[in-house]
Formats: sequence, structure tokens, C-alpha cells
Amino acid sequence: MIRSELVQKLGELNPGLSHRDVEAIVATFFDEIIKRLADNGRVELRGFGAFSTRARDARTGRNPRTGETVPVDAKRVPYFKPGKEMRARLNVE
Repeated sequence: MIRSELVQKLGELNPGLSHRDVEAIVATFFDEIIKRLADNGRVELRGFGAFSTRARDARTGRNPRTGETVPVDAKRVPYFKPGKEMRARLNVE
């Protein structure tokens, strides 16, 4: 599902809200998650999962086109850990 599909689905489920309002709600939701992660925080949505960041050390990489070695800076990357309920729903037997 992409963002526009999410906005459309939420609009269908909430006919009292305008399309513009639904877009604003979705944008605010994602912006707040991004802000929290940028502040090195954690976002936990019960029954869904938790978003956090993990540190990646600096390393030497390789340019796949030329084979030349290049330095790769240390960075933080987003990480998602699914919740117990989500894992259970995905693995229904």
C-alpha cells in the first residue's frame, strides 16, 4: 500500500472528513514519527510494532560500477520491529 492508497482508504472509512483533512492527518502522523526518530527516540504502536534507529559504523564500501573502494560514513538507519500481535496475524495456520 502506498501513501495515496492509505489516504483514499481512510477517506472511504471516514466520509465525514474531506480528502484534504485526511491528507493532513496522514502527513501529521508520518511527520511526528520522523521527528521522534530524528531526535533518537522510539515510536511504539501497540499491536503493530516499534520504530527506532540503529547506528551503522563507518566502513569501506565498493562502487559496483567501477569496483573502486569508497569510504562510507557512519550513519543512523530506521529500524522496525513488528509487534507480537502482527507476527501472530501474519503467521496464521
